[in-house]
Amino acid sequence: MAACSMFRTSYFSLQPHHPLTPHRFPTTHFTPIEATISSSSDPTATAPPSNKLKHRRPADENIRDEARRHSSSHNFSATYVPFNADPTSTESYSLDEIVYRSRSGGLLDVQHDMEALKKFDGQYWKSLFDSRVGKTTWPFGSGVWSKKEWVLPEIDSDDIVSAFEGNSNLFWAERYGKQFLGMHDLWVKHCGISHTGSFKDLGMTVLVSQVNRLRKMNRPVVGVGCASTGDTSAALSAYCAAAGIPSIVFLPANRISIAQLVQPIANGAFVLSIDTDFDGCMQLIREVTAELPIYLANSLNSLRLEGQKTAAIEILQQFDWEVPDWVIVPGGNLGNIYAFYKGFHMCKELGLVDRIPRLVCAQAANANPLYLHFKSSWKDFKPVKAGTTFASAIQIGDPVSIDRAVFALKNSNGIVEEATEEELMDAMAQADSTGMFICPHTGVALTALIKLRNSGVIKPTDRTVVVSTAHGLKFTQSKIDYHSKEIKDMACRYANPPVQVKADFGSVMDVLKKYLLSKDSKC
Repeated sequence: MAACSMFRTSYFSLQPHHPLTPHRFPTTHFTPIEATISSSSDPTATAPPSNKLKHRRPADENIRDEARRHSSSHNFSATYVPFNADPTSTESYSLDEIVYRSRSGGLLDVQHDMEALKKFDGQYWKSLFDSRVGKTTWPFGSGVWSKKEWVLPEIDSDDIVSAFEGNSNLFWAERYGKQFLGMHDLWVKHCGISHTGSFKDLGMTVLVSQVNRLRKMNRPVVGVGCASTGDTSAALSAYCAAAGIPSIVFLPANRISIAQLVQPIANGAFVLSIDTDFDGCMQLIREVTAELPIYLANSLNSLRLEGQKTAAIEILQQFDWEVPDWVIVPGGNLGNIYAFYKGFHMCKELGLVDRIPRLVCAQAANANPLYLHFKSSWKDFKPVKAGTTFASAIQIGDPVSIDRAVFALKNSNGIVEEATEEELMDAMAQADSTGMFICPHTGVALTALIKLRNSGVIKPTDRTVVVSTAHGLKFTQSKIDYHSKEIKDMACRYANPPVQVKADFGSVMDVLKKYLLSKDSKC
């Protein structure tokens, strides 16, 4: 019998396959301590190599203590500024201020001192970031904090709250791409293989670290609060629990999975189950944080996007700093599509790459305000009443980051697509059948890919990355319902229910022979 093609996961290595330029960057990778950036006026300054053996730290010293001993200063900084403000605007705020909106009521953005960062060329940054991967040196073992200079440059490493998040698998979807799409260079960025099972960890480590810093500065922050469709509350509660900071969560009643609900409860959050949808919870948390000393953790707060943008940088690292043609991201509150744009754009501006990929934002058809806005050629945006969707984390009809998303898509020649409930569930089942175990939101992104591939917009040879935002284990009930064919008005075409067989040898043999013959004919 011919053997069928099986999928293979990519070997996770961020080390470049090519040697570094000999006269400027020695092939020996330097350690994070050796790579500490000074305020040198030489823009081509590089970290000197070291032949010294790094001895194990003293037995009574932990990795925070070690980092404290080796701490150093630099001239990098960042501030809050109005998002997409006029270049003549002088409005800005320290990151140590508790502020979420500009004076005009618009969104804020974190602006880095790009001139200071540009004193070091793109090769320097690539070598520095690559040198930190896979280490336990605090805090650089995190995929987020390995880019600390580009994320939250002024925070003391001792204030950072991290679970060494990030560094997630970039999965070569060989069988799925070949069998269903005729593609050989399709990849799935598994951001859900993370501490709490979703990409939200990338942003929450940054936000909770800054809150930890503010509390040590005796700023009026008693706790941290968020409205959530599930994953944000899981990340917030876990990181707050690690830091000993109270967390408060507003959840829409009966609208998230049990697996998502139990996470903040288990981590000790104060959970309010409110009889409204996400948009209603968001309105309430904004009103509450305006009156009480509770720090707002939703993506209205631009700090989270600083962590989330590192997933884009990480994708480039994993491709040895080659730029993919397409990156497809599920979208609900729409902060993530902007975060990916920002990460790619920073790499281009600082000379690590020479272009950015085209971005696609994928929405559930039952909660698709951005898609409708895109189809109207970006005319006046109109929120929608979000309907029920299996992709519950993006069941949002009035996204906070609509302006950010539009900016990102316009500046990346981007596209918006949508997925019906049947399309996203079928796509999820197809992907699972090739060895993945994805969430419904990734099913939305795969549906967008299928549509763009069928229309010829995405070519068979295009290197394409689909961002998987959460772990499939958070959404097992939807998979059970699909494979049991218990979803109303859905054919569940790829359902794989268990076969009921009598407990005797003959019956079992008959069923197995029939199954094996069917597989033999397909190979």
